[in-house]
Amino acid sequence: MPKIVLHTKVNAPLELVFDLARSIDLHQDSLQHTKEKAIAGRTTGLVEEGETVTWEAVHFGIKQQLTSLITDVRPHHFFADELVSGAFKHFRHEHHFSLQEDGSTLMKDIFDYDSPLGWLGHLADFLFLEKYMTRLLEQRNHFLKQTAEDGSWKELPGM
Repeated sequence: MPKIVLHTKVNAPLELVFDLARSIDLHQDSLQHTKEKAIAGRTTGLVEEGETVTWEAVHFGIKQQLTSLITDVRPHHFFADELVSGAFKHFRHEHHFSLQEDGSTLMKDIFDYDSPLGWLGHLADFLFLEKYMTRLLEQRNHFLKQTAEDGSWKELPGM
């Protein structure tokens, strides 16, 4: 069961970074290359506890759908989403936020998942899937950081 842990320092207020991480619109913008789109449940604005989002995207040349449930929200320090249905056997994505002494925000992602298909899934993790998922999360975080720091977040719905 792979666990991806990322730390991203964002030179922006804690509350802003927390809200940007919950933004459906920012998520879609950050992963345009996968044609990521929210198609059911919450489809724009900021996710809240108890809401679901069904995403449609193209990964490895295959159009896929994945539904996640926002299971826990503790403003402005933590929220988590978990798999309801999709290609994974299981996943939980925790988002942690802490204010740093210099006024920046440290964003910590913990993405814990199980691939389907038993040993074939484990082989896929080893060969390419864990690296692919890490790059997706890094790309999303880089986009969030840039959006927070350059002020373009003001154009996002719900912000």
